[in-house]
Formats: sequence, C-alpha cells, structure tokens
Amino acid sequence: MQKLITVFFLFIASFSFSQIELDKVKHDFGELESYSIRYVDIRLTNKSEKQEWLLSVKKPFDVVYINSNQFIEKDSSIIVRLQVNPKTKGRFSYDVEIFTSDRDEAVKVKLTGTLTNIDQSNNNAMTSCPSFGERPGGEDPNGFDLTIVTIDKKTKEEMSQSTVIMLQNGRPIWTKNTNKKGIIREDATLGLSYFYGTHEGYYPAELGAYINFKRNYIVLELNRDERIIIPEPLPIPIDDTLIVLVEPDPVPVPDIDIIDHIEVDTSVILEVPSSFYDIPKDDFTVERFNPINVVFVLDVSSSMKSADKMELMKYSLFQLSRMLRAQDKMGIVTYSSTAKVLLKPTSGANKNEINAQVEALKPSGFTAGGKGIKLGYKQALAGKITGGVNHVIIITDGAFNRDSDDYKRYVRKYKRKGIKMSVVGIKNKERYEEDMRNAAEVGGGRYIPVFGLADAQNNLTQEIRLLTYKY
Repeated sequence: MQKLITVFFLFIASFSFSQIELDKVKHDFGELESYSIRYVDIRLTNKSEKQEWLLSVKKPFDVVYINSNQFIEKDSSIIVRLQVNPKTKGRFSYDVEIFTSDRDEAVKVKLTGTLTNIDQSNNNAMTSCPSFGERPGGEDPNGFDLTIVTIDKKTKEEMSQSTVIMLQNGRPIWTKNTNKKGIIREDATLGLSYFYGTHEGYYPAELGAYINFKRNYIVLELNRDERIIIPEPLPIPIDDTLIVLVEPDPVPVPDIDIIDHIEVDTSVILEVPSSFYDIPKDDFTVERFNPINVVFVLDVSSSMKSADKMELMKYSLFQLSRMLRAQDKMGIVTYSSTAKVLLKPTSGANKNEINAQVEALKPSGFTAGGKGIKLGYKQALAGKITGGVNHVIIITDGAFNRDSDDYKRYVRKYKRKGIKMSVVGIKNKERYEEDMRNAAEVGGGRYIPVFGLADAQNNLTQEIRLLTYKY
C-alpha cells in the first residue's frame, strides 16, 4: 500500500512540474503543391518560476526542424519550426516527439497533409527548414519581402522610373515605379503572379512566376525600341486601339487602372467592319449589340500550370465579366483528366458568382479536350438565347490531345443548330496554331491569340463585341 501511495505522489509531482505548454500538438497542411510552404511553428511557453530547456526533437527522416533557442526563460517562449518533405504524392502523416526538461515523457506533435505533385526540377531548395531571419513571419505565414528589378536587356543596367504592374489570381494588385536603382520592394503573398514592366523608349517586358519567400526576386529585362521616333505623331484616333473601358463590377477589386500602361496591338483583330470604329469604345449597349450566351471550355490540365498562362486566362475572363450585361449569359466548363461543369449559363448581372468560379480555377491532370468540347456544347444548348448569339469558346495552350478524335463531327452538328465555336490560344506553341485555327474554322468562329497582358486586356472582349455587333 505504501508503495502504491509513493507511485501516486510521484505521478502527481511529475504532472505538476510539467510547466512547458505547446500552443499546438497537431497540424494539417491540407493540400501541398511541390512549391508550397510546408512548415509550421510550434510555440513552447515556460509557465514555471525557473529556467527550462529543450532537450531534443525526435522526428522521422522526412521532417526537418530548427529551434529559436535551447533555453526557455520563465514567462518566455521559444519556437520549434517543423518542416515536412514528403517524397511521394498522396496523404502523409508524421509523429514528432519534443522532449523538454520539465517532464519525463515527450510531447507528441502530429503533422498531416496531402502532397499533390512532385517538383520535376529536382530542386532541393525546399528541403531545408527556413531560418527565423527569413520572412514569412508574424501573423501572416504567407507574407514575405518581394524585390522586382527592371534592367536594360542589352547593357544589364538598372532602370529607374520603370512602371511595373503585378497581378495575382487574374487581379491587378498594384502598379509601382522603380526607384533610382531600378528596384521595387513590396510586401507580397505567395502564389502564381504576373509582372508587366514598361519604360519610355523600350518594349514592355512580361513574366509569369510562382513566388514565395524562397523565390522572391524578379528581374524584368526590357529591350530598347530601336525604331525611328517621328517628332510629330501621326493623327491616328485613339479609338483605333479598340481598348474597352467599362464601369467596374460589384466585386471589390484594387482601384488600379492598368490599362494606361498596356500597349495594345490591334493587328490580331481581323475582319473588323468599318462602322465598328465609329462606335464609342465603351459601348456594349442593346441598341448595337445582340445578347450573347457564351460557354467557355477551359483547359485546366497540367500544361496550364505556369503562372503566365493561368494569370492571362483569368485576367481575360475577368475583363469579359466586367463587360457582360444582365441579358447576357456566361457558362464555364473545365477539362483536364475529366470534364465538368463549373458554372451553368449564368446572367451577366451575377458577376460575383462568375468571378468566384474564375478565381478558383486550378490546373492539374491530363488533357481531355474532346470531352470538354462536348460538355460545353450541351451547356450552350441548355442556355440558348433565341434571337441572340450562342457561342462556345475554348481556351487552351495546345492541341486537343485526348479523347478528341470525333470533336469535329460534334462541332459541325451544333453549328447546324446555330451554336458556333472559337478557340483562344494562351501562349500556345507555334506548332499548335494550325490545329487551333482549323478547329475554329470548322466551328464557324476564329482563332484568338493571347500572348501577353495587352492581348488579355483586349482580344477576348473585342471578339465578343464583334460576334454580337449588329452590322
């Protein structure tokens, strides 16, 4: 009996002297891309009246860690930063044991999540645990310092007073000018991003990139415009640029007018009737333009993963959404390994609903273009506007290379029902252009190239205006 009492008191004493508290003992990373930040900070706080210390951390091979200090003064805290580096795709679960001087047993911390893809570049930069001197930090674990530099591509000299636009998720985030050293330093959050830089006397430079605290340095190289500068500009009316300016939609977006910084090339706008130029550039009224039911068939396969393609596609769709009227309809079908309806034909008045679906687009999988086309036509038929324009527009970066052998027969069938098809090429390779043009021709539409921000600003909205123009 005396031994039992002794053991009991030892247990109570051990429990009472456990004075180091952990702010969390489990963490789920959710879905991780190959480039995602994959660490979590565990805060150890000393509640006792004396100094304690971190003894050791026992962890699996795929987990690395650093700690901000070994000793934990009374009424103070240290951080143990744990980073997971799973080697295979799929669900992972790791148990980490943290030993401290105030207890005999370790505190177990469980780390879980799902790795969705492997970095094919074999870049090992993410295997080491980031130091505490590096951002992100503070309340926003995704925040970090971003540096953008503009340089002359030939001389490599930095260029002051260049204008740089940054977009994320298809939205303009800010427009800034470089300082005397040709540098912009800004707070940023991780994600697919797009940068557009301009400088007087130079051609614009554009770059899409995934940024995080490890990939936080962007260089834009601008080529000098060697063309002869004519002292007196030719009297070409500004309306010929075909830039559409419309009232902003109800969705809150940054108050940035980037259109003034984009150089629009109108050479891709073909077969424009002469009367089209006489219409005010912001006109999309029912008096001059028929209602449209347009269904977008979007390629969200892995080939669209690069930042420039996804950002340009989203930005193009946002520009169109702004322009749509209540009598117009817009639907979205996506295709990768499979095809699915993301948005049934929806009134242009419901911009929040449309934009939310565009913003959520995320690429993965193979390319099942044929299935996407068929599903897109079914949606266009379901939302058909009698007396209006009914159109399917495919947006892709390449050929329809899976389950697509019979798409032309399907396209001809629906063309006879009054539903035509166009193809938007997002930074497509030259070898795919002929196939895309042929597909658009079979569908009774056109091939619409988007290779930069100016195209994304202009080409899709102009195509819709031309399709619906009452001439």
